[in-house]
Amino acid sequence: METDMTASKHEHTAEFKEEAVRLVITSQKSCAEIARNLGIPPYLVVRWKQQHEQKGAAGRPQFTGRGVAALSEQEARFKKLERELEITRQERDILDRVS
Repeated sequence: METDMTASKHEHTAEFKEEAVRLVITSQKSCAEIARNLGIPPYLVVRWKQQHEQKGAAGRPQFTGRGVAALSEQEARFKKLERELEITRQERDILDRVS
């Protein structure tokens, strides 16, 4: 019997994770009970709850998805402005060469 390591991995949406954490916070049930009801390993619910607590305290989005940095609103705006400035500098340099 051939086993596929990726078949056992499941991608969970941010909404699913948030709902699982909300259930843990608002109910009198443990992470293990919530995980069992959702059909997922308990360590995932524990990890998501920890992320929620840590990133929530820092004012950042808790669950952003694979490869997406969890930036606060100010950090995201700063990053966007830095990128716009870089593009403007590149445009200026091109215009300087043309003139």
